[in-house]
Amino acid sequence: MPEVTDLVRLRAEYSDRERRLAGSDRYSLFNLPNLFTIQQRQRAILGLLRLEGLYPLNERQILEVGCGAGGVLLEYLSYGAHPARLLGCDLLPKRLAEAQILMPHLALVNADGQNLPYIAQTFDLVIQSTVFSSILDDAVKRNVADEMLRVCKPGGMILWYDFWLNPTNRQTRGIRPAEIRRLFPGCCIRLYKVTLAPPLVRRLIGVSWIVCALLEKIKVFNTHYLAAIHPVD
Repeated sequence: MPEVTDLVRLRAEYSDRERRLAGSDRYSLFNLPNLFTIQQRQRAILGLLRLEGLYPLNERQILEVGCGAGGVLLEYLSYGAHPARLLGCDLLPKRLAEAQILMPHLALVNADGQNLPYIAQTFDLVIQSTVFSSILDDAVKRNVADEMLRVCKPGGMILWYDFWLNPTNRQTRGIRPAEIRRLFPGCCIRLYKVTLAPPLVRRLIGVSWIVCALLEKIKVFNTHYLAAIHPVD
């Protein structure tokens, strides 16, 4: 089955990525280009959460689908999410174990995003961060989107952060606005083009942080979409 094949590919790709990046500081906060990208993403997400009326977060039930080693969950704890109401799931047991070591107080589960182990209409906020671009099988993407919609409360929101362009990685496929709308039909979707292209950041950040920030505001060279997706009753 294609779905099974794509899941096998995902497991193999993340294992290979871990091997390739062993000992690298590419995704460390001590790496200046990465620090810029993360801080700009956080600014955009915090602004969106406030705009959408989800601040403060402490009373919200929050789920991250594809939480990996827990980096985004840690961010949401720092935003004020309550540990008892912040949940995560991931397909890969090894990455999930790393997240559990960092956050033993969070309810993290090993689960396929196509079959989320949660009751319908449970969460005020359902997060996905660069998960869909890692899925190449269209049926798998539709299934994961359907599950995210199923577990989102009426009046809740799906927060989407993913790239539309990454020509250097053949194990991913960028997702443009039309595809986002197909994955979440009938939803109210607000899209924002964010995140200056990482190759540009790596070239320019040593020259000027301000130049990078201004280029990101222009949006021409931005590689990701941030979206607020609201199910419509």
